[in-house]
Amino acid sequence: MEHRLLGRTGVRVSRLCLGTMSFGGDADESESAKMYRACRELGINFFDCADQYNKGRSEQILGELMRGHRDELVITTKCYNPSGADINARGGSRRHMTRAVEASLKRLGTDRVEVLFLHQTDPHTPIEETLRGMEDLVRAGKVLYPGLSNHSAWMTQQAIGIQEMRGWARLQLLQPMYNLVKRQAEVEILPMAAANGVGVIPYSPAGGGLLSGKYAEKGAQGRIATNKMYTERYAEPWMHEVAAKFAGFCKQRGMHPVSAAVAWVAAHPAVTAPIIGARSLAQLQASLDALKIDMTPALRAEIGALSRTPPPATDRLEEAKK
Repeated sequence: MEHRLLGRTGVRVSRLCLGTMSFGGDADESESAKMYRACRELGINFFDCADQYNKGRSEQILGELMRGHRDELVITTKCYNPSGADINARGGSRRHMTRAVEASLKRLGTDRVEVLFLHQTDPHTPIEETLRGMEDLVRAGKVLYPGLSNHSAWMTQQAIGIQEMRGWARLQLLQPMYNLVKRQAEVEILPMAAANGVGVIPYSPAGGGLLSGKYAEKGAQGRIATNKMYTERYAEPWMHEVAAKFAGFCKQRGMHPVSAAVAWVAAHPAVTAPIIGARSLAQLQASLDALKIDMTPALRAEIGALSRTPPPATDRLEEAKK
């Protein structure tokens, strides 16, 4: 298993990260354990979770599975989304972050997490408040490294500036959406991360299953067919056209489209490890097989040409083509 440095931490993580959103939901305890063991057998030491996943059950199952070898793993979790009915049981306040992390550690059965992500941007809480909450948790030893998920490049750069000015623990990891039909991260997030030495673990490398090609068939079942959020996220007709072209390309090359989609994301120089996930071990296998694909720069460029390249940050398309 190839390993990459996690930001500027000196910590080494596997080239793939297993996302545990399905644990305790689409995957029961038995299937979750099968996926976890398959990852460990391959040398994966990197696991991503969140307090929101299946109302905390995902963290509980992950905690049970890692018992006895916790120190061999790099664990992330998130807070922000509602964790209860109380009006303050949500957001990026120091109050909520402290209580959320304490609850997560209890469910995980550990004394710390390597990375804590703020799951979403909080329009009601100043970023200084949130970052001070992160700093408190780092100083308490409950969180080792701060992270941000679903934040823009300018917000992330602002956060880094505040941390450096105050002498606080610096952001080490970002978690944006990134795949062949969702490429906005290429414009500013990925270059900004590379310039700052911040690690990146993108989610949805297979586009919620869109890039598997299965949705070309009528009646196909999966997130995009049954989950409103995913239906809306991948509603544009051109995205389905790209998925069909990509599936055909992969068939000609003898590659599973999910394997190729994950390998394509992993090959971006700013990416530390794509987050993979599945409902079952059988479904997960294609993502694990991404490790077998030699995603050369030429192959990556061919695949990228199947999709729309987002305009540059300045929107000066005529210069971008030179």
